[in-house]
Amino acid sequence: MATISTADFKNGMGLKIDGKYFTIVEFQHVKPGKGGAFVRYKIKNLQNGRTIDQTCNAGTKFENVQLITREMQYLYNDGAAYYFMDNETFEQIPVSADFIGDNEQWLKENDNCQLLYADAELLGVNPPMFIEVAITQTDPGFKGDTVQGGTKPATIETGATIQVPMYLNEGEVVKVDTRTGKFVSRV
Repeated sequence: MATISTADFKNGMGLKIDGKYFTIVEFQHVKPGKGGAFVRYKIKNLQNGRTIDQTCNAGTKFENVQLITREMQYLYNDGAAYYFMDNETFEQIPVSADFIGDNEQWLKENDNCQLLYADAELLGVNPPMFIEVAITQTDPGFKGDTVQGGTKPATIETGATIQVPMYLNEGEVVKVDTRTGKFVSRV
């Protein structure tokens, strides 16, 4: 396995520390007036999403990991697994429902998702940044409801519940930001 030094750090680079996969969020080389140089860095655990602040001596060696993102189409789920298809080879890959976690509420059939791999091990499934979905259930809007009038809960076709403006009704298609779970616009 290739090793890198702190001098080789770049934002977004993959590291393997104690058998866990991380990506560098940011780093800073520090040379105090007294004492040796050191590096402050922030890394994100790719398995659980936690961010950790660390410090080490300049020149410390780390195990480098090649992170690969593959775009795949979400096909369907059978309750136990979610199935994705590689757009180039048409190979179907099952991913357990437990592994998908909270992202399941943003998966819509036939949408393209990003699957993150490190050393041929699947680390994460990222839904598209924005999805266009129909509202399946919400309270009816009334005459006079405006954009500034506030929001109401609505269930979308993927099963997630989001806040939408008062004027929207069932059957309307909306654009949702999957990173925040917020309504963006009416389509």
